[in-house]
Formats: sequence, C-alpha cells, structure tokens
Amino acid sequence: MVGLGMIFDDTYRPFFERAHCEGLYRRDFGLVDIELAAVATKTGSRAERYRQQSAGRIAPFASFAGNDALSQLLRHGVDAVCIATPDDRHFEAARLALEAGKHVLIEKPSVLKLQELDVLEVLARKHNVLAKVVYHKLADPDHKKLRTHVADGVLKHVNNGYCSLLEPKEISGSQFAEWIQGRNPGTYVAVHYIKLIDFTFGPNWKLARIAATGQRGLVGPVSGSTWDSVQLQMVYAYEDGREAAFDIHTSWVTPDNFPGYVEQEVQFRFDNGVWNAHQRKRGVEMTVEGRTPHELKNTPNHHYNGMFLEPWGERSQRGYGIEIIQKFFEEVAYVDYGGAKEGRAQRLEEMRRLAYNDVSADRNTVAVVQALEAILQEHAAGRPGCIVEVNGKEGGLALRRPGQQNPIVLYEGSA
Repeated sequence: MVGLGMIFDDTYRPFFERAHCEGLYRRDFGLVDIELAAVATKTGSRAERYRQQSAGRIAPFASFAGNDALSQLLRHGVDAVCIATPDDRHFEAARLALEAGKHVLIEKPSVLKLQELDVLEVLARKHNVLAKVVYHKLADPDHKKLRTHVADGVLKHVNNGYCSLLEPKEISGSQFAEWIQGRNPGTYVAVHYIKLIDFTFGPNWKLARIAATGQRGLVGPVSGSTWDSVQLQMVYAYEDGREAAFDIHTSWVTPDNFPGYVEQEVQFRFDNGVWNAHQRKRGVEMTVEGRTPHELKNTPNHHYNGMFLEPWGERSQRGYGIEIIQKFFEEVAYVDYGGAKEGRAQRLEEMRRLAYNDVSADRNTVAVVQALEAILQEHAAGRPGCIVEVNGKEGGLALRRPGQQNPIVLYEGSA
C-alpha cells in the first residue's frame, strides 16, 4: 500500500481487515489469502498509528518511509501495489511498480497526462500484469441502474447532462491541505463523472472538445494557481453530427456544517427521458441532538461506505467503495490462480478488456484531465477562455487561446 490517508482508511483498510479474517474465495480461483504485507508513506507516523490501532485485525506488516520507501516496498516481495497518494504522484509510483512486475491499482485519476498513460500501458503489457484504476462510483447502485437502462434501451441517446460534487472546507483546509497547493477540485473529483459519462453512454461517439473555468481566493490567493471550485464542460460528437455536452461543477469550499458531508447530484437528458439522482435524497434523514450535522450528518450515504451491526451480531463495514477494491483483487486472483498456468495470458487479456477500470480504457478521462489542467494553467497566467480540441488536425489535444491562431499541442498522438 502506497499512501495511508483518508482513502486508505475509508476503503482499503476495511477490505484488508476482512480479507485477513476471511481470505478471498470464488469458485474459479478457490481460496486466496490476501495480506497487507507492506506500506510506503512519507513519514511513517500514520503507519505506526494504524499498527497500534489494528492489533488483532490485520497481520504484521512492514512500514517504509522517506524518499526510498517505494523501492524498499517493492523489494519486500509484494505481489500487488495499491496507490492512494495525491494525484500528481500517481505516475512515478505506478511506473516503478509495473517495472517491478507487480499488479497495480491506482486511485483516480490514474495519471494527469496521456503521455504518462501511454507509458503505463506499455509497461503493463511488457511485464504481463494488470494496471487498473479505482472508479468506485461506477458501482453506486444508482449509477449501475442508469447504465442498465441505457444498455437495455430504456433511456435512448443522451443529449446533455449536469453533474455536481461539492465537498466541505475541511477537505481543502485540513485533510488534504498539504498537497492542494497548485491543485484543483476538478481533477480530484470531476473524474468520477467524466468516467461515468464516458463508460455509461459510449462508445458510439468521440470526445470533441473541453472547456473550463473556475474561482480562486479562499484556499489560495485570487491570483494564484490553487482553485476553490471548477466548472468543466466536455462535448462528445456522435457519428450523425449531433453533439452531447456535459457540465461538471466541483468545489472543496462548501461550509463544514452543510447537512450532507458531500453534495452530489446528476441530471442527464435523453431523447425520450430525464434521469435525476441526488445523494442526499436517498431516503435517510437523521437528527441527533449535539451530534448532527458535524460529527454525524443529517443525510448520510450508507451506500458508499457504512459500518453496520448485522442481524446476527457481527459488526461489518461495507459499501461500493470497498467492493470496488475487492473486485481488483478478484481480477488478480483470477489471472494468477484461476486455472492452468498456460492459460494465464488468456485470463490476463480477459481482465484487460474490462473497460470500467483498465488503464487502456482510461484515455478519454485522462485526456479531459490533461486538458482541464492546461486550461486552468492558462487561466491562472491571465489567459482565460481557452478550449482544447480533441483529435483535430493539429493533434490529439490542441489548446486554443483566444486571439491566437496557432494552438499549443498538449498531445500529438491520437487521444
């Protein structure tokens, strides 16, 4: 495990603790033991706290800290590496892990540039391992039902859509304060919806162009490069000439006393219908004197990650954030233990064809992220209003600035 922050605590930790007790079983690969063997962190302090808190719930693990932590972890004999560091540190960790022949799971966004994604794809194939990305929202029951309706032809031909994900100030001011300088909430969380749109409504269209703007002044100076909120628009073009535009609004400066920890909603409009979904309106509202809405939230999301007392007396932690981690390890177990050794290459290709999480299917998401970051960089430099064209005559990603004839080519190949 590389990185032991909030994401680890919410999703990886409960999975590893359950796997330590129960193992992982499926009929096609049998019983597989999964242990958290080693962790790599910046200082080692979180690893030590977790070691003390997890006594009896997890096997002893090695802890490596400092600049050489990842190299030490890779020499420790691990089989798979999970990367939950800040997004601008994903690439180097994934590259080193793949070069060492390890299966890799990367938190979203996988990387920030298509050039980096190209490298990871090549390395995964060269070393015959899986390289996957965590998009846990694809397993949200509401989003799965949306995709089911699209696949079954109930909802036909999406025209446009709006997505919003607003997080409290404690995210930018406390939990992630050490790495948000020069960063933006769009790259951090818009990728959930970029992937949702690309995966759910594709593949009979092509990404055409990206535009963005945003606001500054709360988490950083008004003239700086750290963004409070971002409004992103991406446009897809159908083969018949029609277009579909999607606006994605993100922020990490929502007041901490907002009744829902994260405010999330989507609306998609089709030729024959409308789909609306809102996380805070799933049917649970709660007030506890002296505890809501700070310690406990008025409108909790029990689907993503919840702790429960089961009817049979067991305490469990479950939800689609944890399930998506388990699916990765099931894919790894299937590749390595799901049959005869001579059939491994076929099983590997089968798992690589899973477009919901393979790096090979992450091109549009990374293209939008790369375009977004370039547009915001231009904006911070006093040149707002840029757009990025996708797979035009100038290249895979071409940034156009108002009043300038020649674009800046961000990526030359096909995006």
